[in-house]
Amino acid sequence: MNAPSSPPYDPLAHGWERFQDAGFIDLVGPIVTRRGEGGLRAFGVTAETKHANLIGVVHGGMLMTLADRALGVAAWDAAGGKPSVTVQFDMQFVSTAKMGDFVAVEPELVRLTSSLVFMRGTLKVGDRAVAAANGLWKILSRPA
Repeated sequence: MNAPSSPPYDPLAHGWERFQDAGFIDLVGPIVTRRGEGGLRAFGVTAETKHANLIGVVHGGMLMTLADRALGVAAWDAAGGKPSVTVQFDMQFVSTAKMGDFVAVEPELVRLTSSLVFMRGTLKVGDRAVAAANGLWKILSRPA
């Protein structure tokens, strides 16, 4: 007989807030966020059936979307609120995330120049790494 499964993790009950982002992110989300040390945000998503690939685990594109949004928002914050756009993004997949898993990433500022923001982050389910992301964002001189 199988042991009863534990209820799924509810990020909203643990201090996370829904990230408001009309458009593409709203379609693939909901994505949640919370402030971390130094003001950088952590981002997360609870894997749903709509996030599955053909073998029933979270699609790599969804993980990349989460990482790009998280690191991109943190890049804007690091640039003092100036709009920043992704110019380079790399992702390494190291394990799978399953339906019902809560996948979270805490962006890390690697370097900030007057025109570029270098970011990285590890996507995790609990303490288990799922993927690693690195990227470069261009700070725009025009307002958003």
